[in-house]
This record gives sequence, C-alpha cells and structure tokens, in this order.
Amino acid sequence: MTIKLSAAALGTITRATVPAYDRAGLSPGIVHFGVGNFHRAHQAVYLDDLMALGEGHDWAIIGAGVREADEAMRQKLKAQDWLTTVVEQEADTSSARITGVMIDHLKPGDTRAIIAQLADPAIRIVSLTITEGGYYIDPASQQFDVAHPDIVHDAANPHNPRTVFGLILAGLERRRETGVAPFTVMSCDNIPGNGNVTRNAISLLARSRDPLLSAWVDANVAFPNAMVDRITPATSAREREFLAQAFDIEDNYPVFCESFRQWVLEDHFPAGRPALEKVGVQFVSDVSPYEHMKIRILNGGHAAIAYPAGLLDIHYVHEAMEHPIILNFLRKIETEEIIPIVPPVPDTDLNQYYSQCERRFANPKIGDTVRRLALDGSNRQPKFIIPSALDRVKAGLPVTGLALVSALWCRYCFGTTDSGAIIEPNDPSWARLTTQAARARENPAAWLEMADIYGELAGDPVFAATFIRMLETLWGLGTHETLERYLAGAL
Repeated sequence: MTIKLSAAALGTITRATVPAYDRAGLSPGIVHFGVGNFHRAHQAVYLDDLMALGEGHDWAIIGAGVREADEAMRQKLKAQDWLTTVVEQEADTSSARITGVMIDHLKPGDTRAIIAQLADPAIRIVSLTITEGGYYIDPASQQFDVAHPDIVHDAANPHNPRTVFGLILAGLERRRETGVAPFTVMSCDNIPGNGNVTRNAISLLARSRDPLLSAWVDANVAFPNAMVDRITPATSAREREFLAQAFDIEDNYPVFCESFRQWVLEDHFPAGRPALEKVGVQFVSDVSPYEHMKIRILNGGHAAIAYPAGLLDIHYVHEAMEHPIILNFLRKIETEEIIPIVPPVPDTDLNQYYSQCERRFANPKIGDTVRRLALDGSNRQPKFIIPSALDRVKAGLPVTGLALVSALWCRYCFGTTDSGAIIEPNDPSWARLTTQAARARENPAAWLEMADIYGELAGDPVFAATFIRMLETLWGLGTHETLERYLAGAL
C-alpha cells in the first residue's frame, strides 16, 4: 500500500530516508526562482545534507516563479507540505530520500508578496534556475536584450514587473530604500559566466530606469558564478509508478536523477551563506575553467548525441549510447575536436572527465530522453557547440565533426526523422527553425543566415563550406551512412 507524501506521513515511510531535522525549526534564508526538477535534485539536496548535520536551519528555501508552470508546480508541492522525493539511480542501485528544505512557495503573479519577501532582511540569497532561455540573451551577441517586450514592460512598470529580473530589482530597490543590506544573487543555470550574465541583466534593467540605481547594484550586489551538474530528466508517469512500486510512496512530482552531482561556486557572499563546503560544494576564486569544461565536454556531448539519435528514432539517451555508431561519433568528436581546445582545469584530467561523462550518459536507470537533450537548440547550440567551432576555426583547425553536429541539428529541425516520423515542436523558435531548415534543404547556406545564432562563425568560409558538405551528405545518404563516413574519415 502506498503512502501519500505529507509531513504527517513522514513517520510511516520506511523505504526512503526522511529529513533528519525538525522542519518546524527551519526559517527562510533563500528565495529561489524556478523550483523545477534540477533545483530539487541539486541545491535543495545539498541544503538537505547540511541541515541533516545540524547546521543551516536558517537557510530554508521559499520558492518563487513567474510562469504558469510555476503555479502548477506550486500546487503539487503545496499538497504535500513542500516535500520532495528524490530518487538517485545507477545501473544496479536505486535509493530514495525525502527533502524538506523548502518551507513555502509564493504565488506567481502576486507581485506585492514576492517583493515583500525579497525585501525581508532574513533573505540573504536569491537563487535562480530559470533555464538557458530565461535570461533574455541575444544568441549571437550573448548580450542582454533590453529591447525585449518583457524587459521594456519591467522598465516602465518597476512596481509591477513580470520577469524574474524585474522582481529581483524591485526587491533590491526596496532594500536600498529601507537601509537593508542587499541579498546575493546566485544563478544555478547552465550558462557560461552565469553570475556575470545575471549581473548584466539586472544592472542594464536598472540603468534603463535610473543610472544611480544601476550604479548602486554594481557597487553593492554580489553575483557569484557557479558550475552546476547533475543529470535530471523530466518526471513522467513512468517515474511516479516506479516510486510507488519500489518505495511505496505517492508523490505528486518526484525527482529522479543520477547519483553524481557537482557544484563549483565562487565564494562571494557578503550577506553570508550556508556552510555548503561541509557537504561537497567546492568553493573557488574562479569558476570559469570548470564551467568551460562542463559546457564544452558534457553539454556539447549531449548535443552530439541528441540529433543523430533523434533522427534515428531513438527514445532514451542510454539507448543512444548503446548504438555503436553514435557512441563512436561522440568519442571521435570529443577526443579530436572538443577536448583538445578546452583549457586546463585545476586538479582535473579532461580525458578522465569525459570518460566519466560517457558512463553517466549510459546509465540505463535514469531514463533521460533524447528529446530532452534536443530541446531548445536555438539557445543551446550558441553555448555548447558554436563556441568550440569558432575557437577551432580561429586556430586554423578542422571542424568536420562540429559542423556535422550543426548540420544534424538543421536536419532535425526539418521536422521529420530519417524514417519519416514527425518530430513534434521542440524549441521556442520551432516555426522559424523549420522554415529555415526547409530553405536549407534546397540551399544549405540558408541555415547559416541565422546570424543571431551563428554570429561571426556564419561568415567563416571554412566552417560554411564544411557545414554545407555535411548537410548535403545527410540529405543524400541519411544519418547512419553519414556518421559511418565521418568515422571512416571519408567526409
């Protein structure tokens, strides 16, 4: 018989670890925007570990958000007293734990309540996992888009903002007015220089209203950079059913993830921080080598898997890793084109790091989907693939494999697999991408006309010629034969 997750039911749960601390004694120290699966498998788990040591009880989390999906998540978590079941899975093991570090979630759209909470002196950190596409970044320039309608709205309506950045700025402004020290803003999203990007967004939004406010933000608010990592797929009925059968728990929105986790964080928290170094967080003065490694090798590797697997009608990532031609494609592009241009990382062997990534991708228990990896290429390609290609062409190095990844993405965006199956929309800009991919079938160079995505790489003759050759080969021979020729050095 399953047990419906709630605070009252914790004492009856026997097949999962439950919080080893008194939740009634927790007080908030963090407001977190974007209480999705990754946050609940990562930041919340680290805090749960810390609280289990008897520390950090004044660093509990209050959730917040601005999207309809945030309200749906809020309702699911509220019904179970803000508790989450986290299931860690490896090939031969599965374990479950209940985390209790979240104690409330503010209603999306209740601007007054959110700003009031941000202004509370008890809140010393505001953290974010709002996905790569949530930062209003122009893909080509990688600059904050101050002309976006949402940002224009927030600049004109500072007391009724609709974006995360507008809300954070309103909270900071309230603290400035009342003499309360600013909180630290901590991005946990998978983008290069995430702290710098967040600082730039909030500073530019402030500047559009009041240059003095912008100067105050620049001088007083900390935005530490971070590298975060844990493979955390979407939750479906499959995961909920497994949780009920294996652990006798009924959870509205459990999180499934691998056992591996990593968090490298710049130690810049003027308002204080939890002692996360006691539970495995690595505090450093410069995160950039670690994030560069992760984004190029791990996330770039995900992109290399996603599009050929999607075109070959493969559903799960571990199934893609079991396909010899995709595995060998991944290995070749990593070892020959990506890893050689990743700068050294302190105390890290890049080849061992890649081997670890390969093992993680192959984990059959995770159930990570190829579709999830292929999601939002218009935001991910400019961060995960195009920078590596640009570095190589600037160094006069071949870009055959990286150009092939881009061509595979284009072919995927045409909207059908090699078998003719329909690919459902999988990008916020899907209509634009499918239109451009259709043009590129007749004229491959049309794909590179998307200068907002390819930037200066689009004008490089070596990359353009290689991309055109790859895409023409894909259309002529199909994905499988094209990959075979690449592996044989025949492209």
